[in-house]
Amino acid sequence: MAEFLTTPLGVLVIVIAQVLLVVAFVMISLLFLVYGDRKIWAAVQMRRGPNVVGPWGLLQTVADALKYVVKEIVIPSGADRAVFIMAPLVSFVLAMLAWSVIPFFDGWVLADLNVAILFVFAVSSLEVYGVIMGGWASNSKYPFLGSLRSAAQMISYEVSIGLIIIGVILSSGSMNFSGIVAAQDGNYGLFSWYWLPHFPMVFLFFISALAETNRPPFDLPEAESELVAGYQVEYSSTPFLLFMAGEYIAIFLMCALTSLLFFGGWLSPIPFIPDSPLWMVAKMAFFFFIFAMVKAIVPRYRYDQLMRLGWKVFLPLSLFWVVWVAFAARYEFFGGAYARWAVGG
Repeated sequence: MAEFLTTPLGVLVIVIAQVLLVVAFVMISLLFLVYGDRKIWAAVQMRRGPNVVGPWGLLQTVADALKYVVKEIVIPSGADRAVFIMAPLVSFVLAMLAWSVIPFFDGWVLADLNVAILFVFAVSSLEVYGVIMGGWASNSKYPFLGSLRSAAQMISYEVSIGLIIIGVILSSGSMNFSGIVAAQDGNYGLFSWYWLPHFPMVFLFFISALAETNRPPFDLPEAESELVAGYQVEYSSTPFLLFMAGEYIAIFLMCALTSLLFFGGWLSPIPFIPDSPLWMVAKMAFFFFIFAMVKAIVPRYRYDQLMRLGWKVFLPLSLFWVVWVAFAARYEFFGGAYARWAVGG
């Protein structure tokens, strides 16, 4: 058996097994994320939420998924059929693809790329094409308008996210997620993590992540009161399910990025407690809880407010932060807190 695993076919089997493991983790997590999302909204609004299908309503998401799968796929007359079908597939596949470089523990990653951040940034930038394709192929002005708004929104906040990540790269001297986590491994537990030296940018990154994933209060591309459900209004059945699944997977990815970049990934918050992938999963679940709470309690922005925030507030602040971190890392301010690559973490 050991000899077989060293052959090209054996390596292929190992790689496929690892891919399926990551896909299974993300898809199973998706079921609980939707359930938790709805339960959190219900608790804030003082109602029950899902509570009928399965114990405590745990199988409600499974029932909803089955309902979408067995429904008829309706394609509008005049729509570009090929692009109409490809759009949700593009959104879903690209959202899944980014997980190939996300580590859950030291060495627990499908592709340990030295430029993993660039890979995630490139893939997340391409996700907007699924939205644009869906709106254009529907042959209707309402989804097309929603897709254009979505493209403008996602591009606007990708700029801020990129500049904030550059600050972390300058501090850690690495574009590899494992290297960034290793740079946060210090003697002070959670106070060694990057949330402390990069404290203002944690909030900007989180808010930009909300806008990047079309999450409330920045869900303008699919705001039903303005656009009759936005870019996916003509979609039903499995294509609609793929759009929604891709959106939740992208949200969960942003939770993972927040954990890795600012909160130590799989590192333990208390020095004498061992590191574990469970810490990584727990941090991702916590940030998703914050995502759900924001949707439940924050009113929606107007579109002009959204764009003004991105270009007139977040862009100047993130640009200033890159310059500040560059100086702080070069001259090792605050005992080298911004230059972990220089002092060894």
